[in-house]
Amino acid sequence: MPNRWKPNVTVAAVIEREGRFLLVEEDTADGLRLNMPAGHLDPAETPTQACVREVLEETAHDFTPTALVGVYMNRFVRTRTGSDITYLRFTYTGELGAFHEGRALDHGVIRTLWMTLEELEASAARHRSPVVLQSARDYLAGQRFGLDMFHADPSIFSTPQPTVPIVAAA
Repeated sequence: MPNRWKPNVTVAAVIEREGRFLLVEEDTADGLRLNMPAGHLDPAETPTQACVREVLEETAHDFTPTALVGVYMNRFVRTRTGSDITYLRFTYTGELGAFHEGRALDHGVIRTLWMTLEELEASAARHRSPVVLQSARDYLAGQRFGLDMFHADPSIFSTPQPTVPIVAAA
């Protein structure tokens, strides 16, 4: 199966404080977009670890996930290239930690900002993904799943070894 379909795995964090959600404004190929701190899963990390890394890279804050809000899928066609991409997104919530003043934000991130649900709803046309608003609504509805529902085999943290063929004794 040379053309096997695979979704892009991403992570995001719903971070709420006093009725406002932490968002990033990103410069994308489709213009300035709003997103929750989010990004792609890298090799040798779990989605939870990726979320911690992405929040730090995009907001300069430490983050401790406490629950999974949901797992979302969406399909996106890039306006400039016509590329058809499906995303599988693990969205977490948790505690925002220390701010690392002076730390540069990830490439493309213009700034962080705090928005109410009403402001999120009013800016839906600028969201990087339709699951931004859905994630916030699910969070406000109290949707939470334990972090222990995800299991990572230790093999993801090491370099795979080639399989040695078993040779029958003569």
